[in-house]
Amino acid sequence: MERHTAEKRVRELHERLNQYSYEYYVLDQPTVPDAEYDRLMQELIEIENAFPELRTPDSPTQRVGGQPLEAFQKVRHDIPMLSLANAFGEGDLRDFDRRVRESLNEEYSYVCELKIDGLAVSLSYENGVFVQGSTRGDGAIGEDITMNLRTIHSIPLRLKEPVSIEVRGEAFMPKKSFEKLNREREERGETLFANPRNAAAGSLRQLDPKIAASRNLDIFLYGIGNSGNVNIQSHSEGLDYLDRLGFKTNKERRKCKDIEEVIQYIKEYTEKRSTLPYEIDGIVIKVDSLAQQEKLGSTAKSPRWAIAYKFPAEEVVTKLLDIELSVGRTGVVTPTAVLEPVRVAGTTVQRASLHNEDYIREKDIKIGDEVVIKKAGDIIPEVVRPIKERRKGEEKEFHMPGHCPECGSELVRLDGEVALRCINPKCPAQIREGLIHFVSRNAMNIEGLGEKVIAQLFREQLVKDVADIYQLTKDQLLQLDRMGEKSVSNLLKAIEDSKENSLERLLFGLGIRHVGAKAAKTLAVHFETLDRLMKADVEELTAIPEVGEKMADAVVTYFHQPEVLELIQELKEAGVNMEYKGPKPVSGDQSSSYFAGKTIVLTGKLEALTRNEAKEKIEALGGKVSGSVSKKTDLVIAGADAGSKLAKAREFDIEIWDEEKLLEELNK
Repeated sequence: MERHTAEKRVRELHERLNQYSYEYYVLDQPTVPDAEYDRLMQELIEIENAFPELRTPDSPTQRVGGQPLEAFQKVRHDIPMLSLANAFGEGDLRDFDRRVRESLNEEYSYVCELKIDGLAVSLSYENGVFVQGSTRGDGAIGEDITMNLRTIHSIPLRLKEPVSIEVRGEAFMPKKSFEKLNREREERGETLFANPRNAAAGSLRQLDPKIAASRNLDIFLYGIGNSGNVNIQSHSEGLDYLDRLGFKTNKERRKCKDIEEVIQYIKEYTEKRSTLPYEIDGIVIKVDSLAQQEKLGSTAKSPRWAIAYKFPAEEVVTKLLDIELSVGRTGVVTPTAVLEPVRVAGTTVQRASLHNEDYIREKDIKIGDEVVIKKAGDIIPEVVRPIKERRKGEEKEFHMPGHCPECGSELVRLDGEVALRCINPKCPAQIREGLIHFVSRNAMNIEGLGEKVIAQLFREQLVKDVADIYQLTKDQLLQLDRMGEKSVSNLLKAIEDSKENSLERLLFGLGIRHVGAKAAKTLAVHFETLDRLMKADVEELTAIPEVGEKMADAVVTYFHQPEVLELIQELKEAGVNMEYKGPKPVSGDQSSSYFAGKTIVLTGKLEALTRNEAKEKIEALGGKVSGSVSKKTDLVIAGADAGSKLAKAREFDIEIWDEEKLLEELNK
């Protein structure tokens, strides 16, 4: 790169990074994901390294964070709250370890901690009493948010010992609190928070502490800024000391003897990440010994004894090339973004959900836009928003068609729905998608009948409805692409085995509107046979506690269709089971089991049973299985690699069993 070009690019990067930094740190309204900011910052660092004369005092690379808001009193940190250098892969981690090894030239170990995605804060105590709390700010000067921090129940107002100490932690909003907050804001027609971190920061910067109090924030303490006269030799000892004082620290931390154990810890929590009740965006790695930390020292911006490993980007920027339409099994027409291929959370993404026409209009998404995409729940890619300031005027508006792209029927919008729907029952796309749903894992679970095989069978007119699956022959299947003798034999056996499924799988597989897997189980347990369910009226259905009017109407309407009655008869003739085969749950007062009337939580990996099998067996004995641990939980069953739920059970002094004890009780 020539100097002239570099100079121009540096000015552009300064402008863009300063704007993004202002939106993120000051306004709490980020317009681009972290990964995009990190990418541009890395580009600026590389240019400045190549042209040191372009590194100016006002460069974004020369400061730790943003400016504090004027609405709060400023607080100067006695010991600066430095940021951490980032690692983006295993190579960066090994480079960090090499630098530590070469600098120390002696034995050392690490402490790994989850990098909580929240707002860094400092808490000051005098004689054991909480006197002041502040944000990190620019690392040297933060904002006094004492009154808002007092609303966080996990922050002790008086310590267990009368010490004077300054500690640091991450205030955050748990996932459930975030979901509840956004639901409430949506009902009030208010702007939704983009993520829990954004929500936590916005809550703690409210001038009215009552607002912060209503947000159900939490905190994990991760270090001591100023320890006073406390004799602590290592970071891990410091965390244990914080526990003793009554602070809340994250119990998922781990001491690691070398970088190999660090890398193993990162792999483990990359997998566990989605199961945690709070958001994390990486792993923090620190040299454990405080003496060694001091020996390694710090740069002006970050310590040399610590590094933050950043997970692969959950949100990235790419270009929206086109918008395609697909028709689902219920006739809903869904727009899908066709993207320039990009890596998101470890996989290459080329397509992403746009939900519906209203979503495209609300977000003002155009074909040709540069867009932010993310993986919802780290699984399903979706377009979050366009980056409007990058538009060149060539972008095109998108309009939904008036007719079905598969069958040409007129599309309709039913009352109360945002989606456009094809209501032609003979629409080939709906039939094809219905077949795919019928054979899926949670429905009839016919292994070997994937989307491609179903599409081929449908295209060759070998199946026109789900009953035809049970009429398939060996000769027909051998004609299909990539189908050999063994594959066909296995598939025919899987089809035959599916006939013995319990009723709830068939009900879910039929794809009745508003009847999901859980509702299908409820109906199957209550009516026991399909014939009884088919005779039920709306009044009888709504008498079941879990069944509402919409579902009842949908069930009655479905079984009144002549083509459905014909389909059920064909399935009966094929030998498909029409009865519920599972255990009949009993109420707590009807069971003598230990589980009767108790609330139980399952966590970790079970060996002898699947999670669903254990749940079914416990419920059949009158127990209630919950997904989260609370003070109302009676029992936690912990399998291998149990994490935060187990820790919470210990915190609440809840009874804990292993799988062996569970099996012992189930087999009584």
